[in-house]
Amino acid sequence: MSDTLTRRSILGGVAAAGTLLGGCGRIDGTTPAPQLLDLADGFSRHVQRLLLSGRPLVRELPTAQISPSFPITGTSMPPGEAYQRLLANTFGSWSLRVDGLVDRPISLTLAQLKALPARTQVTLHQCDEGWSAVAQWTGVQLSRVLELSGLKKNARYCVFHCLDIAPLDGNYYYESLDLLDAMHPQTILAYGMNDQPLPVEHGAPLRLRVELQIGYKNAKYVDRIEVVDSLQPIGKGRGGWWEDFDHAIWYAGQ
Repeated sequence: MSDTLTRRSILGGVAAAGTLLGGCGRIDGTTPAPQLLDLADGFSRHVQRLLLSGRPLVRELPTAQISPSFPITGTSMPPGEAYQRLLANTFGSWSLRVDGLVDRPISLTLAQLKALPARTQVTLHQCDEGWSAVAQWTGVQLSRVLELSGLKKNARYCVFHCLDIAPLDGNYYYESLDLLDAMHPQTILAYGMNDQPLPVEHGAPLRLRVELQIGYKNAKYVDRIEVVDSLQPIGKGRGGWWEDFDHAIWYAGQ
């Protein structure tokens, strides 16, 4: 048997830990694969880190393998005067809001995000359209930002609301992760690409890098993180713009 923890075994362990620590566990028999989509009540973040410590990391590559070009997907320039004003001010008036099921709703400027401990990683991006490319990403671990806010015990998912509007239906782009991927050490909020500020066409001022999942999960132009216990009230309830519009799968793991 492999020593590598699987997603199913980790979630099962988290549920067990929640039962022991909180004196309660919840299994919703009406939800398909509840272990996959739900985390147990009452477990501590320290235990979560312990359980997730065995999750494999995505391979990180030497800088020599950075691709000479990185294709642009989706929006290359968000429409509207609001984004243009942010861009003209080099995002000095922009801030990332974190709210929902948190103990302390916060708003962090780009300068404040850059003042937090940074992580740089060179990884392979795989697009669902069939291409791949390597880039270097620098940003703050999502787990650090969530730690600043504090997660309530019923927190289940992070929803990433973005500044770009999809021309196909006129709705704002959004994506979501469960806490397993949100807390992974390689899941970062990137503000830098290839030793330069993140370009507009790649999601400035901030984009999600979730290395365990493919292209469309890596949302660009992130403006707000909403912590929720259910994805059903967001959009059409499928967990992301592509999931709503094109019935893309929600867990797009590599």
